[in-house]
Amino acid sequence: MQQISDYELELMKIIWGNGGTAMYADIFSGLETKGTPWTKNTIITLLSRLIDKGLLEISKTGRRNIYTAIIPENEYQATQTARFINKIFEGNTTGLVSALIENNLLSPSDYEELQKHWKAGMK
Repeated sequence: MQQISDYELELMKIIWGNGGTAMYADIFSGLETKGTPWTKNTIITLLSRLIDKGLLEISKTGRRNIYTAIIPENEYQATQTARFINKIFEGNTTGLVSALIENNLLSPSDYEELQKHWKAGMK
């Protein structure tokens, strides 16, 4: 899976948040809601790049384009998390968790939630 820019990721988040498909109006509205309205040309350019990178496909309904995510959000997150862990921690997940705890980035409630998740996965 190719890397995408932060701006491309913003568009993907809107599309994923819209059930995996969106029209231009949905995307524009999502950007406005986030307080980051972009020009039409910028949005279209970024959508074209995402299509070229294989993350989106485009179809037509009448004269309108529908953008559909090819890669689900959880799959993208898993791939990017693995890349990050390999790049920064040389594949050592313990190093990641230690860094989160040592830098107070993992709250006690986060820790409890992770324990519940871990125990549920062990059954």
